[in-house]
Amino acid sequence: MNETPVESQAVTADAGQAVASADAVDIQLRPATATDVRSLATVLAEAFFEDPIFNWLIPDDAFRLARSRRFFAIGLRHMALARGRVWTSNDLLGAALSMPPGAWRVPPRAVLLQGTCFGRHFARGGRLLAAMEYGHTRRPHYYLVDIGVTPHAQGRGFGSALMRPTLDRCDHEGLPAYLEASSEPNAALYERLGFRITRELRVAGSPPLRLMLRPPDPSPGDS
Repeated sequence: MNETPVESQAVTADAGQAVASADAVDIQLRPATATDVRSLATVLAEAFFEDPIFNWLIPDDAFRLARSRRFFAIGLRHMALARGRVWTSNDLLGAALSMPPGAWRVPPRAVLLQGTCFGRHFARGGRLLAAMEYGHTRRPHYYLVDIGVTPHAQGRGFGSALMRPTLDRCDHEGLPAYLEASSEPNAALYERLGFRITRELRVAGSPPLRLMLRPPDPSPGDS
């Protein structure tokens, strides 16, 4: 699931760092580490606070921020940092959680831990996560699990900058990228980056969750 405005922009990336130009601001990217978990979980929880899916899973405003923070901390620790990569900025304004081919399934322990974050809607969350796994592409791909930018930094191109190292790797390796978009505006913005909706999920009265795939660009340097 992803929640951040994304604008197209010029980005250059290598194995360890990406530098993006957005509104005349250079965005210095780096891989996140375990010491960043607390800060990035908070950033992601704030980014997703008004998200339709999280509002459905955690409808009480008084609990949503704390429970979402725990949800993202679990995903960071038990999935993305353990088996994939998390891109962030030097000032921790956002994060993009990326999983390599063959590592997209959420570990059972993480599923159970994240399920408890939904409180009395535990069953609702379990059904949604199961449907997401069932609908997930089986083709080799890179999976952008979550993308979020702190609210005060949204609209400046940070989201697409955070995604760029993964998308560049997809293009280099000739593999698609996959994500789930939890709002119509974000789906439209991801389409500008080359993603296309392959299916729309609705589970037990949930808001729609759009499953999206981006084929590799055979000539990324020409765009």
